[in-house]
Amino acid sequence: MVEQLLKNTLIGKPKVRDLFLPMKDYLSNDRLKGVIMTGIIGAITKENDVQAIIKRGCKVSGYEENYYSYENNWGIAFASQRQYRIEQMSSNVQSMCFQGRGVIAFDGVLYNSHELRQELKGLGYGFKSNSDTELLLTCLHHYGIEQAISRFNGMWAFVWHDLENKKIYLCRDRLGVKPLQYMMEENKLYFGSEIKTILEMADKKFDLNEQKIGEYIAQSLQVTNEETFFRGINHFPAGCYAVIDLTKNIIKEFPIKQYWSLKLEEGLIASEEVLIEEIQNLFYDAVNLQLRSDEQVGVLLSGGIDSSAITGVMHKLLGKEVKLNIFSAVSEDKRFDESYFIDSVAEFLGRSVNKVTLDFGPEEAITLLDKVNWHNDEPVGSFSNVAHYLLMKKANELGISVILSGQGADELLCGYRKYVGFYIQSLIKQGKLIKAMRVLWGFKKRGTIVNQFSIQEAKRYLPKQLKPKEINILGKRVIDNYRPVFIGLGIENDVRRRQVLDVQKFSVPVISHFENRMSRAWSCEIRMPFLDHRLVEKFIGLPIDAKLNHGWTKYIFRKSIETILPAEVVWRKDKQGFVNPQSEWLKKELKEKVKEHFSEESMIVKLELINYERLNEKYEKYCTQRAGTGNIWFKDIFSPLALESWLRQYQKYINKYEK
Repeated sequence: MVEQLLKNTLIGKPKVRDLFLPMKDYLSNDRLKGVIMTGIIGAITKENDVQAIIKRGCKVSGYEENYYSYENNWGIAFASQRQYRIEQMSSNVQSMCFQGRGVIAFDGVLYNSHELRQELKGLGYGFKSNSDTELLLTCLHHYGIEQAISRFNGMWAFVWHDLENKKIYLCRDRLGVKPLQYMMEENKLYFGSEIKTILEMADKKFDLNEQKIGEYIAQSLQVTNEETFFRGINHFPAGCYAVIDLTKNIIKEFPIKQYWSLKLEEGLIASEEVLIEEIQNLFYDAVNLQLRSDEQVGVLLSGGIDSSAITGVMHKLLGKEVKLNIFSAVSEDKRFDESYFIDSVAEFLGRSVNKVTLDFGPEEAITLLDKVNWHNDEPVGSFSNVAHYLLMKKANELGISVILSGQGADELLCGYRKYVGFYIQSLIKQGKLIKAMRVLWGFKKRGTIVNQFSIQEAKRYLPKQLKPKEINILGKRVIDNYRPVFIGLGIENDVRRRQVLDVQKFSVPVISHFENRMSRAWSCEIRMPFLDHRLVEKFIGLPIDAKLNHGWTKYIFRKSIETILPAEVVWRKDKQGFVNPQSEWLKKELKEKVKEHFSEESMIVKLELINYERLNEKYEKYCTQRAGTGNIWFKDIFSPLALESWLRQYQKYINKYEK
């Protein structure tokens, strides 16, 4: 199938096939449409002036195309956000669509739009535009919501007003790549792609969520469920849709229905050769579909196996005659520079690379952290998020508006160090001591993962009796309302189930959130081929031995792509990503700023979220801790710093704390 895909992709004239459409013809045209990204907001309320409510939300990030309706005493309003690189407009792009039977506001992209459109044309439908929004609405009218979304391959958040049946639907894509939050009170529902728009529509102050703050400060967790840092505002769950019945006079809650879930199914184990072919076919198709765009498409190449694999497949699909926009972050500090591996991939493929030096200094770090926290809606996890923000800025300046990223692969293919520990733990609990020792020795001998073990990072996964003694910096308010979240292997003793938790709760939602927010800040769109739901189901369903084998993580995937990349990248033993010397900054160059953020006048102290004395005791201990030693992780210091920064950005929306 891969050979047929490559053959069809490289011809000049597009040919419609079962799953594939040639990318050359998408990417070589001159029709830059100018609309880079969208967002949606909406309100359903019994209050008299729904227009005033939606306008408050619109002013935050430039939302427009307002839709107002009144039905059974319900005021209904939608708005969408559109940002432009150039002034030229096209019928190919629209974020809101009106038809006689319904109205939809849509944030996202349907990668298989060509196949869906041909299917509907075969049923007699005509289209006024080539937009995904019109196509989506037509699909919903014809198939109904469950059958329609089961056909979609893409990322989306949408609100659909079904005028015929007097219902409103909210829906989010399977993996939650596109954001959607909501606030529900009696006879009042506000929702949007950004939390800040809901804050404005609500026109009130909110209590902080102490449980979320405890998870963030004590466990370095940003997402564990649908709750946000604002009590009463929640993330709409991925893989779900909700129905609001407008014929009812009272809405206290609305049913949320799950249309997709990640199931662990035991199937026949194919031979390694067959499995490699299956993975190649799926991976090539996922990348191929996500290349479809009228915009300039690029790829983030970090030098690791995941982004390198996407780059290699893009090279194969497009052919040498089509320009490949490779985009890489590099550093003048050799300790954090990935240029060697980036250059290795570029030379192997015969491609050039747009290298961007992201050496923002400590003097800029806090100002940038404030900006990033504002765009992110919630506190970020590290200065790496700042680096990603600047990377998106450079992409915007270079005219690259659609960018493929390798995020998601570590969760699916056991790429993180913790999975080796979980696997060994699982084998020991099953009484398979000899196999556990073989696995441990394999990674030790290979020089991968085990040699990179860090108690600073690993401590949060350890049982209580094995955790190092620490200084608890939580304030009384948080201590009284926070209960630690268990993030270890679990009683099921199943590493794959732990992977599912990372996909659904702990990791992928965080990645999707900050990648979306940082790209939106610069009118770019991030796409993640590894989060194609077919790949997710395939990789999660594989036995652990296929992922952790012979001392390698991601074993079967490495085997699947070893012919399209240099061996030193495919069989690389470590991977840094977009890193910076943040640990040293926090100890030295940023110390004055950190101390100011940790003062008695800081919001984290005044709101009794953090204990002032213990925080500064821990910080001073961290500053004297030699690199690579001790048990204080840089995130133990960064998290309260980022929380203070975030509180300052959002303080006008936060209730005063009454003891």
